Amino acid sequence: MADKNHAVGGHERIETSNFLMIVLTLLTVIWGGITEIVPLFFQRSTTEAVEGLKPYTALQLAGRDVYLREGCYNCHSQMIRPFRAETLRYGNISLAGEFVYDHPFQWGSKRTGPDLHRVGGKYSDEWHRIHLNNPRDLVPESNMPAYSWLNTGMIVPADVGPKMAALRKVGVPYTDDEIAKAAEDVKGKTEMEAVIAYLQVLGTANNK
Repeated sequence: MADKNHAVGGHERIETSNFLMIVLTLLTVIWGGITEIVPLFFQRSTTEAVEGLKPYTALQLAGRDVYLREGCYNCHSQMIRPFRAETLRYGNISLAGEFVYDHPFQWGSKRTGPDLHRVGGKYSDEWHRIHLNNPRDLVPESNMPAYSWLNTGMIVPADVGPKMAALRKVGVPYTDDEIAKAAEDVKGKTEMEAVIAYLQVLGTANNK
């Protein structure tokens, strides 16, 4: 028979109290999060751009927006992990300093298609145009959808400058001149041209 006068304390007190268990669990999670996340803000390798990294041009930025709109990140990651199998296939490992101008970054974890972080300069503009228009023209076994409408979709010049101005507020070093010229830089450009410009710059700052 249980002792009715048994004093409850220590672990037993926590384990028999829903309130205490919830409070202590939350405190543990919060403290763990703080100790892991806060130091990253003071680690220069995660907050400073790698040598040679430049903000996206107006056309590249427009292409990145199309890339996001079309959900390319659902099948393609942009993060090469420090595993031999990945570096042999894709190139140098990805560094945090390569993504400081990406809002949001496109690391991802889904690889229905190959990782794209080092795709910049790997293929010609014409290769990308054919591939986006109909992937099976180049890779017969590909299950990637065709994006032929990008050939006729046009970039809206008036949209790009305000986006660059907004990104400057979160640390991307666009100049007044770059923002002012943004509309002119993308005038008459198709979404296909913009996406290709974006793909051609991916990973090129640290791909030596």
